[in-house]
Amino acid sequence: MSPHLLGPTLRPFTSADRNAVLALVDDDRMGGQPVSTPAMLDEALQGRSSVDAGWWAELEPPDVVVAEDTDGVVVGVASYALRLKDDTGQLLWLHCREDARTADALVRHALAAFGTREAHAFSFASALSLGLEALPVLHRPATAEALRRAGFAGERLWRYMLAALPVDGMPRLPDVRVGHEPGDRQAWRLEAHRDRRVVAEAVVGSPVQGTGVLRWIGVLPDLRGRGLGRAMLGNALGVLTECGADKVVLYVDDDAAAGDERDRTAAISLYESVGFAEVDRLYSYSRPRDPGTDGMPAPKAS
Repeated sequence: MSPHLLGPTLRPFTSADRNAVLALVDDDRMGGQPVSTPAMLDEALQGRSSVDAGWWAELEPPDVVVAEDTDGVVVGVASYALRLKDDTGQLLWLHCREDARTADALVRHALAAFGTREAHAFSFASALSLGLEALPVLHRPATAEALRRAGFAGERLWRYMLAALPVDGMPRLPDVRVGHEPGDRQAWRLEAHRDRRVVAEAVVGSPVQGTGVLRWIGVLPDLRGRGLGRAMLGNALGVLTECGADKVVLYVDDDAAAGDERDRTAAISLYESVGFAEVDRLYSYSRPRDPGTDGMPAPKAS
């Protein structure tokens, strides 16, 4: 058999792999996501992230493996860890330039490390992204398919949207209070008050490499349909523009059916009306405890 038909060889990550891994991450990067930096990689390698920090704190120290082709070139990387509180395995992040054989090898290696445990993949945001809490399936089809082949079931969680800034001509609410989000100096909270009530609010993440994040926007239920949401959106985008952002991303939890109390149809229409466009749909994955194998052994890191 030609050596080029063989799958990749897996081994533990070393510091010599840093540049190759950063290149892999950036080759998978979507619009609106920052270029990965050595500092971001350091956080990811240590199992830390400013987003979803509490979930990361529950994990055991992660393992990181790289995949090499027959020429010794690093063509893939994956990080995974155990979560002891529920005895599950967590596939945290994986990059492979969407090569199917490499994706298969990395997924199966993580599963071999998990043993018979229930497994989850892409369940929360890593330090290598700007709040990307799940797998973008349109941009990462080989990874999504590798997970399905390994017995994972996907669940759609988020719609990832992107817009250019500034957005001109938007209404704004007067006298909106702006301050740091409690416990997070990298985010700003906006509040509009009437009759000593917070009637509308928003939270935005400070720009990273020119991209801000609209984390949250809400209006009291009894005041919806009066334009408060659009005006508060104008305030939020204005704050990001003033902070130097030229792009903004958001994540809409659009997994609810039409008519459900969590239905986001109106919110999506609002976002689209001011220039947001869908970039991808984000899925997380789970695999039951000890579902059996398909007879294909997982590769081992040497």
